[in-house]
Amino acid sequence: MMDLSQELKAKLYRVLKVVLIVFVAFFLAKSLFGGGRGWDKDKDTEHTISFNGHGEVNAVPDIANVYFTISKDAETVKEAQAMVTEVEKKSLDFLRENNVLDKDIKTSYASFYPKYESVYEKSLVPCSQYGCPPNGGKSVIVGYTASESITIKVRNTDDVGKIMQGLGALGVSDLSGPNFAIDKEDSLKAEARRQAIVDAKMKAKTLARDLGVRLGDIVAFSEVGNYYPMPMYAKSMSEGTDISTPPAELPKGENTISAEVTITYELE
Repeated sequence: MMDLSQELKAKLYRVLKVVLIVFVAFFLAKSLFGGGRGWDKDKDTEHTISFNGHGEVNAVPDIANVYFTISKDAETVKEAQAMVTEVEKKSLDFLRENNVLDKDIKTSYASFYPKYESVYEKSLVPCSQYGCPPNGGKSVIVGYTASESITIKVRNTDDVGKIMQGLGALGVSDLSGPNFAIDKEDSLKAEARRQAIVDAKMKAKTLARDLGVRLGDIVAFSEVGNYYPMPMYAKSMSEGTDISTPPAELPKGENTISAEVTITYELE
């Protein structure tokens, strides 16, 4: 009985050894030469090609953004704020008279802060030919500055020169703009994107034909949109503006809305 048991064990060992060899050989052959549709699919996904496309749309701006600041100095915060409020009221009345809507007038920043000066006591050290050294210097508050920044949207762009000139005459501290823009540009962005996609697809067809390859499904898509406004700055208009002088003509030009897309194809 002992000899029969040992013989069965030996046969079982030889069978398992053969099965193991066949199993290892199968996976080795699959890794070297490929093994069916699953492997081919994985291999195909590694073979892709990408194309960039560009599209752009030009349009005449239909709004103008203008920015101005009112800043006043006084001995107290209350006095400084009262001076700012006075100029602000005149500015708002002027804007409403020129058909600027309340919804298009926005306060973007308001603040007040102390003004300091350095005061030095008489030096205890004798003066020399190089001057008198300071001694016991300290900063003291000599007044306050109140400031308010306002942004407005002018929908009638033909009036922007007159409006900026009028604001400058009212004594605003700083005036900049206009930044010409397009109020509702979603449709223009969509058109620029469509042009970019068409451009990328045309490049893909041309290159595929030249290379002698076939394009498969689109496996990736990305987009980058760009908006190129054409701002103009007129800070000097707030300095000594004469309201009797005809307002300067401010050409609007064109704004460019562009889109860049990348389309990635699988190669068949």
